[in-house]
Parts: sequence; C-alpha cells; structure tokens
Amino acid sequence: MTQTHPIRRALLSVSDKRGITEIGAALHELGIDLLSTGGTARALREAGLPVTDVADVTGSPEMLGGRVKTLHPAIHGGLLGRRDLSEHIQQMREHAIDPIDLLIVNLYPFEATIAKPGVTDEEAIEQIDIGGPAMIRSAAKNHASVTVVTEPAQYAELIDELGTNHGSTSPDLRRRFAAAAFARTSAYDHAITAYLSNTVQAPVALPESLTIELERNGMLRYGENPHQPAAVYRRTGASPSGVLGAEQLHGKALSYNNIADASAAWAAARTIDSAVPGAVAAVIVKHANPCGAARAGLASDAIDAAFAGDPTAAFGGILAVTSEIDAPAAQRLCAEGVFLEVVVAPEFSAQAIDRLRDRWTNLRLLRIRHDEPVLRTVRLLPGGAIVQTPDRVSPDAASWKHAAGPEPSSEMLAAGATLEPVAAALASNAVAVGGIDPGRTGCVRLFGAGAGQMDRVTACRLAVEKAGTLARGAIAISDAFFPFSDGPELLSDAGVAMIVHPGGSKRDGDTFRLCEERGVTCMTTGTRHFRHEPLS
Repeated sequence: MTQTHPIRRALLSVSDKRGITEIGAALHELGIDLLSTGGTARALREAGLPVTDVADVTGSPEMLGGRVKTLHPAIHGGLLGRRDLSEHIQQMREHAIDPIDLLIVNLYPFEATIAKPGVTDEEAIEQIDIGGPAMIRSAAKNHASVTVVTEPAQYAELIDELGTNHGSTSPDLRRRFAAAAFARTSAYDHAITAYLSNTVQAPVALPESLTIELERNGMLRYGENPHQPAAVYRRTGASPSGVLGAEQLHGKALSYNNIADASAAWAAARTIDSAVPGAVAAVIVKHANPCGAARAGLASDAIDAAFAGDPTAAFGGILAVTSEIDAPAAQRLCAEGVFLEVVVAPEFSAQAIDRLRDRWTNLRLLRIRHDEPVLRTVRLLPGGAIVQTPDRVSPDAASWKHAAGPEPSSEMLAAGATLEPVAAALASNAVAVGGIDPGRTGCVRLFGAGAGQMDRVTACRLAVEKAGTLARGAIAISDAFFPFSDGPELLSDAGVAMIVHPGGSKRDGDTFRLCEERGVTCMTTGTRHFRHEPLS
C-alpha cells in the first residue's frame, strides 16, 4: 500500500457516458489498453479509439438481453487477483487471466428511473444493475492494486494523478476511490431495498434498522456560524422535494440558516393553510421561530398581516406564502422598511419576479413545486440517533373541550385553529397570542409570541408584551399545559378572551376556576406540541 501502481489495462462500462470518450482518449495516449462492453465500446470506437470487447476476453457473448456479460472469471479474476501473492499470479497464468488495473463503471440509472412519474415495476426492475456492482466491489476490495472509478466527476483527478505519477496511481487515491465505490454500491442497494419494500407495504416510520443514504449536493459558505463547515445533502435517488428541491429564481446562494428557516416557514405555512381551505397563509420565521403568521383571502393581505405581527423581528426574516406571489404581493414586499432573506412560494408571477429583482439584488426567491410528507425526524447524537415521527398538527377546533368560561364563538374557534400551528412551530416553552385582525377583514394573525423560555410564565409575559393592546380580546395558545394558574392569570390581566392549552396538569382545576371567575373562555386540546428542534 505504499507504492504507486502502474495502469496497463482498463475496463470501461458506463451508463452515464458523460466524458467517457475524453477519459478513454486520455488513457489511450498513456498506452493503456481499453476493454469495454456494449454501448460504451461503441462510443469509444466512434471516437476512433481501439477497444477490445469483453466478449472476446471471456469467450462468451453478451446474453439474456445484456443481463450477463461481465460475470466471468476472466473479468473478476483480473480485478480480484492479488499482484503480491505468487499463488494468485500462478493461477492467473494457468487460466490465461490478464490483470485489470483500472475499472471505470457507473451503474444503471435505477434511482433516476424510479423517480419518474408513472414508472412501471418492470421498468424499475430492469434498471437493477448486477454486473456493475459486482465489478465495483471486486475492484474496490483489491484497491491495493486496482483503481476503481464510479463517477464522471472523478475523471479529472484520475488523469491528473496518472500524469503526475507517469501512468500510475497512488495508494491514497486508490483507497479514497475504493471508499467512494463502496458508498455508491451501498446507496444503490438502499434505493433498491426501499423501492421493493415500499411497493409491497407502506413505509415504516420506525423500522428495526434505519439506513439513510445522503449524497452531498453542494458546499455552503459555513454553518450556523462562520467557524462551522457545512454542506447540503439530499436523499440518494429521491425526487427533489421541499426547500432542498426548490427552484431558485433569484438572489445569492442560500446559507445553512436560510435553508433551515425556509423549511420551517414553509412547514408552518402549509399547516396553517390546512386549517381554512382556500385561504392564503403567510409565515415569517426568524432564528427558527415564527415572528409573524397570518391567513387571509389574498396573498398581499396575508403578507401585510404577517409583517404586522412583529415588524422589528421580521426584518431580515424568511417568508413562506402558500399561494402565488402576484404583483400586489410583490409590491408589498418592496415597501419601505421591508428586508427579507428568502421568499418561498409555490409560484411567482412574471410581474412579481421582475419587480422583486428590480428592488432586491440578493433576495432569494424559491419556487417550491413538490413537497412530500416527512416520514420521520432524525437527530444524530454521539453513538447513534433519536428518531421520531413528525408532529403533524391537524387544526381541529371542533375536537377541543370547553373547560371553563363563556362558550366560544365559531369565529374564535376558527381563529384558534389557525393559531395552534403557530404555537406548535415555536420553540418550547411557547405561547402564541393572536386573533382576528381588527384592521383587515377576514384576516387572522399572530399578535405576539413568547418562545424558547425555560418557564411558561415568562413565555406568557413575552407574548402579551409583544401583542400590546391587541392582547385585549385575543386568543392565547400554549404548546403545553399550565402547571400553575400564574400564566393564565397574567394572560387574563392582559385582557385575553380565550386560552387554549392541551390540559393534563394536576392543577388544571386552578386554571379552570380562574378562567370561570374572570369570564375567560378556556379550551383544552388534549395534544401537547413541545418542540426542541427546528420544524421541517
């Protein structure tokens, strides 16, 4: 493992033919003999390169529609034979097996095939590569002598290495490429396993073993802070989804925090949107917490109301809207005093894009077209991970129990259903105060929030302070029960008309009595919404 190894004979067999004639030509110029199969051999010959067919080496033609062509001792012996063992060398000579020093293989496009809409099971199965993974694993196992290349992106480094080392490769490169090769076959097998499993049964959220295959999609400038390196990874073989699959229409590159907060804003907006079908939801997230949230009939009204929730915190925030950003909405985003990092929406009108591009040089505009549901959330820890199903808030005020105070109006219940997802999106301990916007017809919005507090009383105090005079007659939603009545007392003192919380405290009776005495409606949902990590 300490010496370079010369390459005299190479086998090339690829589905992705980008750069294959160029790498073939470079190898030929170095005096390396080329072996190949099928379409790859044809492409190399058309480029004027001398190629030996694998069938001529094995003495067997390709058969069974190309399913069998490289599964032969003449190929795998050439890849697996150890150059440092006299016994291997002798056996290779006895059986006329010539060493193969370089393998360039990429696999049938199984992941891309199953990502296509309407793909049939037969089409998917035919794209399961057999010979390719077998050769890759053989070459990677024997990387002390054999160089294995599995991606066109590796071609340039290989050629540089061969040029530097006079037609040889170093142990370091061979080992790195071998590790990449095993990672590739692992991801490939995982995609096949997931496909076959999901076509015979529903996906299991918490399986006995969990394998998550991710491939790096790009480097970021840095993570949450400048001293933290960061990158974007996508699930191998999955169709682009969510914020990571969104189309960026304008603006500078996204940062780590941009991506995390944009995903949180979009998740919260979608949930609010589900509370009242046909309405438009808008959510502004700042440092992983919603600071503005609203639903209205028009995108421009929802955006305007979301900004009103906390104009100070909204500066430099990230906005998600569940309908098209049209010209009036874009005009609102260009108003004096507005500054955002990202805007996420399912569509942008041509007029809106032109207006926003004229006004903002760096504002990222993300068009999100596909958003598949999250099956599980995973938090990596030293030694493993903790995994859970996501907290899917289903706003349903009809299921709430009336615990104390006056009967709530239908308007208050509808407003509460809009605000419950906001409280669930806030970091615990969390209290959201909001209600029907007094200045906008048909609009419900967040007035103020207290989030990420170690005690619920402080969360209540911050929420009513943010809400100001709008707290009078408002609705307060708590993500968990009140252990004492001191929090509800503070909300009542501010004029809150309805308090909604999960219930379940040993002292719920104290809160119910307080609300009854003060004429405050108290509703219990039965569902807690603690959140200790970013929403997705």
